[in-house]
Amino acid sequence: MLSPKLLDALNEQMKNEFASAYIYMAMAGYFQSEDLPGFASWMRAQALEEMTHGEKFFHFICDAGGRTDLRAIDAPANDFNSPLQAFEHGLKHEKFVTERIGALMDLAIEERNHAAQIMLQWFVTEQVEEESSFSLIIRKLQRVEGDGRGLLLLDQELGQRVFVPPAAAGE
Repeated sequence: MLSPKLLDALNEQMKNEFASAYIYMAMAGYFQSEDLPGFASWMRAQALEEMTHGEKFFHFICDAGGRTDLRAIDAPANDFNSPLQAFEHGLKHEKFVTERIGALMDLAIEERNHAAQIMLQWFVTEQVEEESSFSLIIRKLQRVEGDGRGLLLLDQELGQRVFVPPAAAGE
């Protein structure tokens, strides 16, 4: 069901999703060290979400008769000059993921793999949400720049995020 080329690309994207989790855990560590527990909590929730994205690729590959190939993940950046710089780094990464998902969709269309297209459509939509979330927080950080009280209020707001795992298929 999966061509060697599509299988390789799906495995690479699975790695990218797990790498995203690694990146966001590193950011959580940065925020925790900066005494911003709400930012850290938001990033831990983001990391958990990315893990589920990697698992989604894992299960699709297996269900489609392919073999998963867990690849090495580079060490992420874990030190930033400011919360704004960290979120800008996150947005840049999400834009990279969006490009990769788009290229995967193009390949699935080229190969007329309808199952892969359907699975990838979920990720196309998800990436709009991912970029929007990071962009909104960046705009808020720009508004409160230099205002410690504003940063603490934003920290409280971000600390309210709770990761809710998606329901399993058929539930």
